Amino acid sequence: MGPTDGPPPNVAALSLPGRIVVAVTVGAVAVGALLHLGMVFLYVAPSNTLSKEHAAAVNDYIYPEFEQNWKLFAPDPLQQNVHVQARAELSKPGGGTETTGWVDLTGMDIAAMRHDPLPSHTQQNELRRAWGYYTDTHDAQEQSTSTGGDLSRTYLQRIIQGRLGKKLNGGTVVRIQARAATTPVAQPSWSVGASSPTTQYRTLPWWGVDSAAPGATPDPGTTAAPGTTAAPGATPSSPGPSTTAPPPTTTTPGQGASS
Repeated sequence: MGPTDGPPPNVAALSLPGRIVVAVTVGAVAVGALLHLGMVFLYVAPSNTLSKEHAAAVNDYIYPEFEQNWKLFAPDPLQQNVHVQARAELSKPGGGTETTGWVDLTGMDIAAMRHDPLPSHTQQNELRRAWGYYTDTHDAQEQSTSTGGDLSRTYLQRIIQGRLGKKLNGGTVVRIQARAATTPVAQPSWSVGASSPTTQYRTLPWWGVDSAAPGATPDPGTTAAPGTTAAPGATPSSPGPSTTAPPPTTTTPGQGASS
């Protein structure tokens, strides 16, 4: 092999400020990685003196984005399709208000993942885990049942606000509402007693939009006319902010079990 032109690049060839920047950057990344691994280890490790002493700090770091669970090897696979949907109440420029139809956020995620060989981890899990975190910390009356109740509600609301954006249908979003349409996976046609699955709804109360919360520019698919849905598979709007189930409209199964 012939000689190369000039010496190979190395850190020593950098100026003093450049070397300081590299050293600080490497040190910060190393410290951050060690901190993250240490927090995750304390969270998943068996209870011990150190994890008990710093339990509050560990939980504050882990929840909600870095929650760990072992459901990958669960012996009881999911048997329901759960579609998280949302709608918004808008303040119109002329002083009026408008309530959009239900937007099937889960359906939009599924559509984005379909035929994608490398689907986004966020699209697969963010909304699903946020809804699961909320339902794990709230009862049927939407009352918090654990110390993580307020955090789970804020986390779910933040995701929905980011999906819908601050402006929609030419108006300003002032309130949002979420619900889940749960449909059992249909039994095979040859199964004895097989019947058409019925969709059940869990509708949450209206939440006022926090002006300080992040709001993304809405996708074209999130524009919803009153009483209609903006994404395929979403179910028709139900009147009012009631938590009772709307008319029994079935969400089309076959999207793959999700929760």
